[in-house]
Amino acid sequence: MPLTVNQALDEFIQRFIRFSKTHPEVTTMEYDADWPSVCYRTGTDETSGNLISWEPVLRDQITDFSELSAALELTLHPDVAMFYTRYWSDNIFAQHPSGPLQILQAWNEDDLSRLQQNIIGHILMKRRLRQPETIFIALTDQEDFILSVDNQTGAVMLEQVGLQPKEQVSSNLATFLSEIEPTLPHF
Repeated sequence: MPLTVNQALDEFIQRFIRFSKTHPEVTTMEYDADWPSVCYRTGTDETSGNLISWEPVLRDQITDFSELSAALELTLHPDVAMFYTRYWSDNIFAQHPSGPLQILQAWNEDDLSRLQQNIIGHILMKRRLRQPETIFIALTDQEDFILSVDNQTGAVMLEQVGLQPKEQVSSNLATFLSEIEPTLPHF
């Protein structure tokens, strides 16, 4: 039976946590009291500017993106809502057979709101250009290229911002997540 997005994301996050044990620099950042998150590991010096460890945290409550769907008068592909609302996390660098990338995630409620606003802007741009509606999920190391989910098919696509998707990277988000491995920051 194929993996669900939640299962594939859980497995990827576990691979990331194991990777961070041997590469702690991927989960070290400057603490910012003005940008709180449950991802900050407790028991460390939470003074702004100090280096502090963080880790992805499974969310207690899942956001359903219904307000976003209503605002767009569009049903968002369910894989996207699961992808963005399963964990609180910083963005994560990874490697896919097609190239390096940075998985986008929400750090806190404010970040999730900003993410939703950016998704609205992206979809409105796609509509103005009369292109298939996509929802971005990752950055690539190529300038102006992103990875997105085709809202109709659920396929993960490589697209240049403002242009039609260039190529299919994976048949669906769960498959894509099972194909990537965490890496050190590379762009």
